[in-house]
Amino acid sequence: MEERAELLKPARDELIRQGAQDDVVHNDDTYMNVLGLRRDIAEEGGERTGIFTSGVLTTAEGHKIALFFTGRQHAGENLADVLKRRAAGLPPPIQMSDALSRNAPKSIDTLVGKCLAHGRRQFVKITANFPEQCRHVLEALAEVYHNDQLARERSLTRMERLHFHQQNSRPVMDDLQQWLDAQLKENKVEPNSGLGKAISYMLKHWQGLTLFLREPGAPLDNNIVERALKKAILHRKNALFYKTLNGAEVGDLYMSLIHSCELNGVNPVTYLAELLRHADDLARKPADWMPWNFQTTLERMQSELA
Repeated sequence: MEERAELLKPARDELIRQGAQDDVVHNDDTYMNVLGLRRDIAEEGGERTGIFTSGVLTTAEGHKIALFFTGRQHAGENLADVLKRRAAGLPPPIQMSDALSRNAPKSIDTLVGKCLAHGRRQFVKITANFPEQCRHVLEALAEVYHNDQLARERSLTRMERLHFHQQNSRPVMDDLQQWLDAQLKENKVEPNSGLGKAISYMLKHWQGLTLFLREPGAPLDNNIVERALKKAILHRKNALFYKTLNGAEVGDLYMSLIHSCELNGVNPVTYLAELLRHADDLARKPADWMPWNFQTTLERMQSELA
């Protein structure tokens, strides 16, 4: 696996390069165990003892890219490393994550969106204690998600989707904001209660939660990268740990290639096999061997031989 990973690195590096140019980036992380890295931390006496696998998932017209990075860095730091490869002159990408500060890339400009699903979960958890109030919030958000589903079913362009949400979802979100604000200002809810904290969370992050009403292509939530991180969680459950940081890098490479294939409707086994069969061609022109275009490259090569 390690030997083959060396041959596959050009594809992984090209995924990182192209992902840095994409319009929308999602990021989050989960904890991971790397035995060799834990020993290093103990010997060095460093302040940061956590080890994480970060997921960075990017989307653009025609493709999606999943990237995984394991080590001491948080998701925001790994995202910053990716975006350093962004071409000069491109506008800042839309960044979707939850509200944790460690997901923010330092010294890199992004249009920050906050995960609406995280805000929704605050109310789902306390529904049993505040059924009427939570029902009001959840029904409003359900209407917004329904509008987003309609936009997908109608294959609206990004600008058309933005206008559709502005027309149909903005009134819903404006009414919801007023209702949430009134609950606290009119003392209808105890601020330190579960409901009060859920309302405060929504109001505090309102700008990020409603980015989809201002920017074309802005997603509603971060669910796509949370699903991607289930790959790392399943691996952690099955294998328990990586032994070395190099082993973690090999695992990240394969997870990045495999899940990028799945996101683009490509069979990962077929893809990896073709990359290994054409390792020299991959090294020369990695951009021709991405999950969404490698079949076209193979067809072209076959036609040239015919």
